[in-house]
Amino acid sequence: MKRLSALKLSLVIATSWSACAMAQEAPQEPQADEGAAIIVTGTRAVGMSAAEAAAPVQVLSEEAIAHVGQPNLNQALTQIVPSFTAQTQGTDMSSFSLSARLRGLSPNHTLLLVNGKRRHGSAILQVATGPFGGSAAPSLDLIPPDAVERIEILQEGAAAVYGTDAIAGVINLILKDDTEGGSFKITGGQNYDSEGETFSVSGNVGFKLGEDGYFNLSGFHRRQDYTTTGTGQVQVTQLDGSLQPNAPAQWSNLTGDALAGINGGQPKTYLTEFFYNMGYDFGGVELYSFGNYARRIGYAKQGYRHPKRVCYESGNLGGSVTTAAYDPSICYGNTGVVGMVPLQHVTEDEYSFTVGAKGEFGGGWNYDLSTTYGHDKNEIWTENSAHREVWQETYAQYLNGSGVLPNTPDSAYDGGFRLSQTTVTADIRKEFDLGLADPLTFAFGGEYRRDTYTIVAGDYYSTYKTGVQSFPGYKESDAGDWNRSAKAGYINVIVNPVEKWTVDLAGRYEDYSDFGDTLIGKATTRFDFSDAVAIRGTVSTGFRAPTLAEQHYSTVAVGPTSAVAVLPAGSPAATLLGFSALKPEKSTNFSGGFVFRPIPKLAVTLDGYLIKIKDRIALTAARYAVQGGVATAEAPAIISALQAAGVVFDAALPNIGAQSFTNGIDTRTWGIDFSAAYPVALDFGSLNLSVSANYNKTKITKNKIPTVFSNISESYVEDASPDYKVVLGALFKSGAFTVNLRETFYGKTSVLVQPGVSNASLIAAGLPTIYEAKVKPTGITDLEVSYAFNDAMTFSLGANNLFDKIPETPALLKGVTIPAGTSPYINGSTTYNSPYGFGPYGTSGGYYYARIDFKF
Repeated sequence: MKRLSALKLSLVIATSWSACAMAQEAPQEPQADEGAAIIVTGTRAVGMSAAEAAAPVQVLSEEAIAHVGQPNLNQALTQIVPSFTAQTQGTDMSSFSLSARLRGLSPNHTLLLVNGKRRHGSAILQVATGPFGGSAAPSLDLIPPDAVERIEILQEGAAAVYGTDAIAGVINLILKDDTEGGSFKITGGQNYDSEGETFSVSGNVGFKLGEDGYFNLSGFHRRQDYTTTGTGQVQVTQLDGSLQPNAPAQWSNLTGDALAGINGGQPKTYLTEFFYNMGYDFGGVELYSFGNYARRIGYAKQGYRHPKRVCYESGNLGGSVTTAAYDPSICYGNTGVVGMVPLQHVTEDEYSFTVGAKGEFGGGWNYDLSTTYGHDKNEIWTENSAHREVWQETYAQYLNGSGVLPNTPDSAYDGGFRLSQTTVTADIRKEFDLGLADPLTFAFGGEYRRDTYTIVAGDYYSTYKTGVQSFPGYKESDAGDWNRSAKAGYINVIVNPVEKWTVDLAGRYEDYSDFGDTLIGKATTRFDFSDAVAIRGTVSTGFRAPTLAEQHYSTVAVGPTSAVAVLPAGSPAATLLGFSALKPEKSTNFSGGFVFRPIPKLAVTLDGYLIKIKDRIALTAARYAVQGGVATAEAPAIISALQAAGVVFDAALPNIGAQSFTNGIDTRTWGIDFSAAYPVALDFGSLNLSVSANYNKTKITKNKIPTVFSNISESYVEDASPDYKVVLGALFKSGAFTVNLRETFYGKTSVLVQPGVSNASLIAAGLPTIYEAKVKPTGITDLEVSYAFNDAMTFSLGANNLFDKIPETPALLKGVTIPAGTSPYINGSTTYNSPYGFGPYGTSGGYYYARIDFKF
């Protein structure tokens, strides 16, 4: 078994630092009341606490974030916030920008703010079919957890306040502004099976600038190793590990466990990032700035290519497994003996900065003026690969006496992405005393935003014919530069007509250079019957323009047995298949709830919501021209569309298809959020108990293009998220010891899938052509135990998914003859024993870690 090197390193460091400190005991700190925290999200009123808010705002303190084992904000929010669901793994480029979402909607429906300012999105577009398809949302993983003082989550539609993307809610990261002291952390961990080894170091330090300024700096570095799935390859071996009947006898070296552990799960990554936050008060005017730089280098394992994949055979340039003749000498390099696993190599450089000024002028008018610029650049290479056509062509030339030995490049530059966003905002606010219960707050402002998106073409070898194996480069026809601008203005009025009654009204006008204008609004109210009981509710409308990536992205996703083209919606090729140009989404949100404080320190909230989205943008499931090696009824139209797009595909592949983004559905999402927290004072310490839960259900109310947006596509929208998620938490403190226990219950998730066997074979056997794949309801246990040796040092041991729960593996097809080399699973998986990847928890199982925290 692989050594627990990252975990052991943390233990060794902890022992050496603590040898002389164990006799000292840290004083116990009181638990903060997060409901009393003053919030800045969801309201423009000053001095309002989360408990008093007219809208549901959840506040996560620095301490709550610190007790999450895996050092990234996606995991922190997933483990604490019931309505928050994070993507556990991706394919191709999506592996490097895992997304998350609120209330079962798209990641694009949640707006991310940093210090109240809009955060730019990701240049990486999620094109994997599923609930995260189409996401180009900001990557939370590019923000160091140590830079964050608290997180405020507004769990209701707020597009009228903040603009596009805020249909599901808003996540606002408030950065630290300490002027002295700091912290340093070392974390090491890995999965139960010794894969996914992770090691990270992070730190935060604050300085005072002059008499009235601050400068806070955070740094973070993380190394994370591969995880793998599955035990073998359908193309090569049978379920029992023996060779497929049609596989050459020379492949006997690939039987048994020889091909186990080669199928990629999470990629290997190296992430380095810095974040600063600074400001100076010049007496009535505060100048401020914050920003970051992040660099990520990653390597993702692609699908295994069998030994005959890159070969030359007279009269058969496909190198098909079914060809009886086999001579490794006519195959490229070592691939003729063991095959190959290409690598996708990605480098990402991301940065942003904000500069602004805020203060007060004549008669109590407060202002906040700012400019934010964000940029994300990704470069992509395919390595450890080969170009099949180049090998075959040079081999043919060699046989014809060219004198040049056959060859092929083993790597290629596939191209890249660029995204930038410039946002200029002006916010003005003043309070008027009108003789009401409280002064009226009047706010107005404007925003100008410019977005750009670029696809960079790959080099010659990545785009010649089918490109190098696993990831064809972006062709000149895919590449381009696109931009848009948007202007917006808003008005917001907050008034308390009588004691304990709050009314918050907002209206927003937006004008897009490519979609025209829209007017949206929001009305929120809250009434406190007493200090113990309050009701609140909101009605709002929303608007979301498709991202530039959703509009213009184009590529071919290639697997060992498939090639699926993503066609830009509205392009001539996409139009042939009914994929018309995208238009904006429009939404209507209703929410209402109760706030209870029946006894001191007990806070209970219950909020229901209904979200209707018209013309919702979603990625369709693949529509196949060839499935299981058999042409479908749609083959002529799909082949024509692929040819119109200039797509060159390998005709020998058994699955060839196309997909695109579409506005073809209207959806209705309803749900309930519940939370309760109660601190218990003990003679020997304290115990903070909490329970939070979310029930969420999305239904497609209208499918306007059922032939394009199939029932498989529908299942990803309606059923690929758990109906419920319940989080039970207990934080116990006694002297130097802290124990944090969390139990998370997930409801069932399911999607519809198609086998790799042809539909004709299934029908002939009396079997369905579509199956339901299910991940059953599951409870996941997280546990962390900490000991504070003194005020300066704490050592923690913990586990996420303590009992190593893993999603189910696909069911085997029954009652039909499975052709040799064809997947026997209902979902067409070409890997044996690979768990489903769409569940709410990952396929890597338990993660166990050690952490050392230093404070100074």
